[in-house]
Amino acid sequence: MNLEEVIGIVSGGASGLGEATVRKIVRNSGKAVIADRDTERGEKLAKELGSSVLFLEVDVTSEDDITKMLDKAIEHFGKINTVISCAGIVVGEKVVGRDGPHRLNSFSKVVEVNLIGTFNMNRLATERMQHNHPNDEGERGIFVNTASIAAFDGQIGQAAYSASKGGVVGMTLPISRELARYGIRVMTIAPGLFETPMFSQLPEEARETLGKMTPFPKRLGHPYEFGKLVLSIIENPMLNGEVIRLDGAIRMQAK
Repeated sequence: MNLEEVIGIVSGGASGLGEATVRKIVRNSGKAVIADRDTERGEKLAKELGSSVLFLEVDVTSEDDITKMLDKAIEHFGKINTVISCAGIVVGEKVVGRDGPHRLNSFSKVVEVNLIGTFNMNRLATERMQHNHPNDEGERGIFVNTASIAAFDGQIGQAAYSASKGGVVGMTLPISRELARYGIRVMTIAPGLFETPMFSQLPEEARETLGKMTPFPKRLGHPYEFGKLVLSIIENPMLNGEVIRLDGAIRMQAK
């Protein structure tokens, strides 16, 4: 798909990896919907980027929210042909810690947002995307989902997060095989340690220490590098049904 043809929905698009992706899409003449719960940041970003961007408040775990968001996006831009799912949360808890066993509600919440929320976007957007007019490659659309290296190298205390991201990895191939009949591709990116709001609360020294764990380059990843990979995936029709680690060759230790 040519980048100027992109009409993309970016969940979690108001900050972090999602914001960087929205910016990349717009800078390459595409259009984007910021789908996020953070109305203040989302509206500010949409105002900054202009008429090529629309902000819509959405909870990715809500079928009603996503359905309304898709209706408004299609009404505004005519169609949608790209969905990048960046919305996610993280919690750190041991299976059995000082205060007792891992809270079941926190485990469920992480899975609900990270895994079920991603699938919710995929299934509901596919219903609309399948009716797009195909391009010269027969392509009607693309999904780029976000996992994490925690899906493969989960650390102690990451049971919930790793399980949710492992689920995103696991559904990539079967969904891509199913949607091939419609000319819709499905890809997943598994980022390593990136400069996102999750890390911004840490002291500078702590961020530098984490960055140095990466073999090369010895730093935290920049969100725009995630956005660059998203655009590369969009442009290359042979990328389908695969998970790409974007991690500078890091392999996380147990703790």
